[in-house]
Formats: sequence, structure tokens, C-alpha cells
Amino acid sequence: MSNRRTIDYYFSLISPWSYLGHAALHEVARAAGAAIDYRPVRIIDLFAANGGVPLGQRAPARQRYRLIELQRWRAARGLPLNLSPKHYPLDIALADRVAIALAERGEDPAGYTADAYRALWAEDRDLADRDVLAALLAERDHDAAAVLAAADGEAAGACYRRNTEMAIAADLPGLPGYVVDGEPFWGQDRIEQLQAMLAEGRPPLRGG
Repeated sequence: MSNRRTIDYYFSLISPWSYLGHAALHEVARAAGAAIDYRPVRIIDLFAANGGVPLGQRAPARQRYRLIELQRWRAARGLPLNLSPKHYPLDIALADRVAIALAERGEDPAGYTADAYRALWAEDRDLADRDVLAALLAERDHDAAAVLAAADGEAAGACYRRNTEMAIAADLPGLPGYVVDGEPFWGQDRIEQLQAMLAEGRPPLRGG
């Protein structure tokens, strides 16, 4: 096994939990010398396959409890977070595929992803708006037109579907998911357990 481990990072920009864990994940990876492989996922397809339920279909008690947990973790992570963003829900597919396109072009998607999370969850910007995505890319000195064209392409779409299939196969019920050598960690509240695994250098656990 290589000394440098890779974290498969399954996420969608539409997930507030992915946003809350993003910076913490990168801190853990840096400290452990681990690589991060960005894998945006079609969250609705993941839910359908592995037993998750879209927010609007959950019992009222679960929806209320979600808001309490978001407030707890907003404080714990020290991040701004609108509980009811102006542009939510929305079609997040293009924004997610932009991260795929950046990686395919050999460009680090970390900055764009962090900015896009913040745009949706703290700044009330519309990630379904191509002009907003173009502005986010330009702010990071990416070629916005070329990246958006790639995000619209079949290769990015195929990767999006493949990432989703991989997340399903990894037994992730929801997002974010972090997978190391086949061991899944579901939820940003499992980052500390991920950190411990990397620090210990232990082999992955198996569910069966």
C-alpha cells in the first residue's frame, strides 16, 4: 500500500453538510499528507439507491431536527450558513459538473468548490445561473467559457454518473462521503474518525 493515501470525496454543492465539512476535510488531508479525489454526485440518485429521502419528503420532526443540527455545526465549524437560502432547492448539476471539468483540465477544483459552497449557503447567489458560475471561475483565474463548455460535455456528464455509481457501491447513504481504501465515512461529523484512521495508518474496515 502506498504511504500516501487518497480520500475519495463524494459531495454535491447542494448539500449544506458537504459545505460544513469542506474546509475541515482539507485540513485533515493536509495534515496527513493525503490526496483528495473530487467526486461530485447526483444526490437524488444516491438517495434512491441507498435508502435516503429528499428533504421535502422527510417527516416534519426530521426536518426540524435537521435545522437544529445545522445550527450546531455552523457554530462548531465557525462558518456562515443560511438555513433557508434564497436559491434552494435548485438544479445543481451544472455547478457540480464544473468541479469535474476543472479536474479533467488538470486544474485544482478546491478553490472553486469552496467559493461555490459559500455562494449558495452564505451569500444567496444562484448556482443554477451560468453567469454566477462564470464569475466564480473568473475570480479564481480559470477560463470560465472553456470550463463551462467542458462541464456541458458528455465526458463530464459520464463522470458525474460514474461518481454516483461509485458512491452507491461504496454504501454511502448520503453526502458528504469520504472513502479511503474502500472504507466509507458518511457525513461531515465523521471527519474526526477519518482523521484518526489516517493518523493510525490502519487498514480499512469492511462491512461484510
